[in-house]
Amino acid sequence: MKKIILVAVFAVISLAVKAQDKVNWMTFEEAMEMSEKDPKPILVDIYTDWCGWCKKMDKTTYKNKVIIEYINTHYYPVKLNGEAKHDITFQGRTFKYQAQGRRGYHELAAAIMKGKLSYPSTAFFNTERQLLQNVPGYLEEKRFEKILAYFNKDNYKNMPWSEFEKNFKSAM
Repeated sequence: MKKIILVAVFAVISLAVKAQDKVNWMTFEEAMEMSEKDPKPILVDIYTDWCGWCKKMDKTTYKNKVIIEYINTHYYPVKLNGEAKHDITFQGRTFKYQAQGRRGYHELAAAIMKGKLSYPSTAFFNTERQLLQNVPGYLEEKRFEKILAYFNKDNYKNMPWSEFEKNFKSAM
């Protein structure tokens, strides 16, 4: 009996540790719904399947333990394919895939990026589900840690980026 309990406890601990081995990505709709019930900022990673820098960010930045823990604790993280073919309803509007040339784009991704389709892009929404900022391009771990902290807990409201960056203490 003790062995069974010990194995069960070990399994639960392993699952809890494993959960912090990766970012707990969700859909855009899931994040919006969760944020409505339990307000938290939303981080949206906008990528495409063909984007080399998106893949690099997945293999480096989003694998960093400090980044993983920070995102999973403070944000509802979303992976949004900039060329997704399914409809997404947000703020009473249904965003669709728009075919264009060989590829195409999703209207929601284009709206978040204000028409400047640049991958990867990382968008930050506040607890009221309003877009604060889109940050285009690959973000290495140390820079991304600062950006994550800046858009969390209303830091962006209280001080300019230059001051925040100067005083930031990294956990890495």
